Amino acid sequence: MALAGFHLTRLAHAVLVGASLTGCAALGAQPSRSSATSGSQPANIVQAQRTHEFPSPASPPQTASAGAVNAVEAVRAFVSAYINWNARTVVARMRILAAASVGQARSATQLAAARAAHDYELQRGGIANSGAVEAVAELPHRRDQFVVVTRESTTATATTAYQGLRPAWHVALATVVRLRGGGWVLSAWQPES
Repeated sequence: MALAGFHLTRLAHAVLVGASLTGCAALGAQPSRSSATSGSQPANIVQAQRTHEFPSPASPPQTASAGAVNAVEAVRAFVSAYINWNARTVVARMRILAAASVGQARSATQLAAARAAHDYELQRGGIANSGAVEAVAELPHRRDQFVVVTRESTTATATTAYQGLRPAWHVALATVVRLRGGGWVLSAWQPES
C-alpha cells in the first residue's frame, strides 16, 4: 500500500516537473515574426498581445430617471421601495429602482427583478415584505456611503411558510452619487443581513 502511494507521488512529481519545464520553454521562446512586427497592427491589438487584455471603449455615463434633493433622502426613498413589496408588485418595483439608480445598485435591482419574474414560489405563495427604514447614518470619512438599518416582516397569503415569523432587523450599506443635474441616486447597494 505504501509502495503504491510512493509511485503515485513520484509520478505526480514527474508530471508537474515536465509541465513546468514545458511552460518555461514556451516563455523563453523567441517571438514569432507576426508578433514581432507590431508596426502594422492596431494599438489595441498590440496592447492585447502585451497585457493579455483587450481594452474596451469607455461606456457612456449612466443616467437615472430621478434624483433626490440630498443623499439621505435618496437612500431612504430607495430602501423604502426596496423593502416594501408583494408578489404582484415586486418585479415592477425592482425595475423602477433600477431606472432610478446607477452602477452596481442598478445591476442588483435588475437582477432582483429578473429573479422575481421567474420565481414560481414567490408568486404562488403570495409572498410580501413590508418594513420601515429605522436609521440611516453616514459612515465616518465617507460622505457618499451610509449604513442603513431596517425592520422588516415577510408574510404570505397562500402558504404557511412565513406564519409566526417575527419582524427582523437588517443592515445594509448604500453608496450614493450626485448626478450632473444635481439630484442624488444610489450607485451601490449591499445588504449585509
